[in-house]
Amino acid sequence: MRTFILLCAVLLSSATIAAPRPNIVFILADDLGYGDLSSYGASDIATPNIDRLAAEGIRFTDYYTPANTCSPTRAALMTGRYPPRTGVNAVLGHDTVEGLPLDEITLAEMLRDAGYTTAIIGKWHLGQVEAFMPWQQGFDYFFGPATSNDDNNFYLYESHGKQYQRFPERVDQTLLTQRYTEKALRFLDAQQGSTQPFFLYLPHTIAHIPLHPHPRFVGSSQRGLYGDVVQELDDSVAQVLAKLSELGMDENTIVVFSSDNGAWRTMRDHGGSNGILSGGKLTAFEGGHRVPALVRWPRVIPAGQVNKELATMMDWFVTLAGYAGATVPGDRAIDGKSLQGVLEGEGKREETPFFYFALRPPHEQQAHRLAAVRDGNWKLHAPQRGYYPRMLEPLMAVGLFHHGELLFDLASDPGETRNVIDDHPEVAQRLRQMMAEFEAQNVMRAPVNAQAGERDAAGWENLWYGIAAAVCVVLLALALVIKILMMVFSRRAKRRSQ
Repeated sequence: MRTFILLCAVLLSSATIAAPRPNIVFILADDLGYGDLSSYGASDIATPNIDRLAAEGIRFTDYYTPANTCSPTRAALMTGRYPPRTGVNAVLGHDTVEGLPLDEITLAEMLRDAGYTTAIIGKWHLGQVEAFMPWQQGFDYFFGPATSNDDNNFYLYESHGKQYQRFPERVDQTLLTQRYTEKALRFLDAQQGSTQPFFLYLPHTIAHIPLHPHPRFVGSSQRGLYGDVVQELDDSVAQVLAKLSELGMDENTIVVFSSDNGAWRTMRDHGGSNGILSGGKLTAFEGGHRVPALVRWPRVIPAGQVNKELATMMDWFVTLAGYAGATVPGDRAIDGKSLQGVLEGEGKREETPFFYFALRPPHEQQAHRLAAVRDGNWKLHAPQRGYYPRMLEPLMAVGLFHHGELLFDLASDPGETRNVIDDHPEVAQRLRQMMAEFEAQNVMRAPVNAQAGERDAAGWENLWYGIAAAVCVVLLALALVIKILMMVFSRRAKRRSQ
């Protein structure tokens, strides 16, 4: 009997050694579109290192961010909850006194409490006053800015524990991606030999405007500055993967790559591509919420998988907690579902409806509204009170046009081109009721902002090109109508005089 017990102990010990808790590297791009990676159809941008994650792991085709702008999506990633549940319902600018509430339990806090070393290197964007900075939200180390690179007060911070400093000099953005990468590699070096697993959150500033590629990457792509910064991002991923391999960590490290929302079509050649999808950042169309997602974990995830079922950014909260042995909070609604069966090729995600949020007019408020819902392959858009007719959207590319209720079958029409609401009134009614129930339970408040100075607005002039073109089209159309009317009246006058 004693021999049997000793044998069991040895076997259990061996199993524990063979299957330690995984390290986690979560790489997040900013404003990267569904069609901006080679593995998602891009032919003018080369991303072999990001694509490698799919070749050696899994690629998602129907993966969604719960919002179409920065802060709400990041809040959802950190909490596993839809934005209105956390109150982060708008882009948090340099002049807001708000942030991700401290009573929310973040992914970093959950993993830290489970024994992980935690770090964020890159863009935080969940509050820029000290009370809401990363060192208050579960991160042992932070290097990066608190806001977007087109905002005021764009400074870099560095913290070890709760001891932090802010670097006062203006940020040279041509070096920013390189600095993030160097800090990430140093963090990985520091973990060598540690008995603790780690969580490295690497939210890059690119490809958000303004675009400032490192000189080494200028002209490297076939899609201008935008393609250049994406290829610089691909190089950063290559360096991280190489470091994991060098340190012997890659077999037991989950590497996730995704984007915080779809491409910002409004910015024209300074924005990305959403491929076959319609709309983009700021909108509730697929191009605003459906983004690339690729995951690699050689020891667990079978290579070369393509998952075509719905998955969301919020799912990582539950999934990573499961792999890390962390405890998911039981005192609040958690919207994420486990992807463990999906990743391992042995199961599916629990089916749930997915709710979309879009900017509510006026655009300057940056507040969101519940705008659509997907259940299965059906998607219903609520009516939108926009500023211009839909016919001008190709010129405006803002997504704030008038439309009524829209129903799409995403299985046959992922580009949302055929409104079939008249053919399926019972489906529309069912989805309409889902939206009403969610909205009644989750009141979406507007943000509180204060005034501050000017910001770096490079790239915003692209918006005015579309507005100018739209105005010209309208004026030309009016001029043509007037000319036709004048010709008609002139002919009538001639007939009367004869």
